[in-house]
Amino acid sequence: MKPLLGTLLSLLLSVTGVHILAAADLPTTTKAVQPDDPHLPVYTPPKKLTPRARVGGTLRGTDSRELELVALVPDHVGLTVKQTPTLNWYLSKPTAYPLRFTLNDTQKVAPLYEGSLPTPTTAGVQTIDLKALGLTLVPNVQYRWFVSAGRNADSYSEDIVAGGMIERCEFSECLTVTSVNVTCDRESVRTNALVGFWYDAMGCVCSLIEQEPGDPALRRLRAALLRQVGLNGVADWDLRSLQSHEK
Repeated sequence: MKPLLGTLLSLLLSVTGVHILAAADLPTTTKAVQPDDPHLPVYTPPKKLTPRARVGGTLRGTDSRELELVALVPDHVGLTVKQTPTLNWYLSKPTAYPLRFTLNDTQKVAPLYEGSLPTPTTAGVQTIDLKALGLTLVPNVQYRWFVSAGRNADSYSEDIVAGGMIERCEFSECLTVTSVNVTCDRESVRTNALVGFWYDAMGCVCSLIEQEPGDPALRRLRAALLRQVGLNGVADWDLRSLQSHEK
């Protein structure tokens, strides 16, 4: 009988520090990176970083025959002010492999949640809504989350896995921020990125693109954020998708 995926992943990562990144997806500097266009968002990482928080999910290129998953996260613990944020990940192509989502409290062995995900009908950016799953994040607790594609029903060791880390912080405690834009619009993407709330900025821009997939400005917003955390392969895909919508 196969053991729980979340338990195995947590133990493996805590003991070995396993972390795989492709050269195209290596993280950039931990300082805020100013894009050339002043209208693009600038992500400011937290002052206290937990390195090697991004798991697997390298993107080798559009010609790869293998299925690829990428968590749209920085390579450190990303922050949110929401109790039930959304988590975003990238799927390189449609797949028949069963997909699973796992959420772990890093201080506990057993997963807080582990369940199947609906199989996306198209490649691209996907969303996991914690609110829809009935999951709430506790402040000042670090969580690991994973998306996995099962290639072998008898062995989790062959799974394709991608994931990251997330922590919820209160307004009064996190980065000494006194006001945060909790709405979702283009300006809130820029504001939340600038003050360090990665998940709120990325979740919002992904939601906006879902509503207006052909909007070039929104695609550039997301691509700019992705490049600032070293996810250049997914950023390139985003801009190529923009070109296909413009044709």
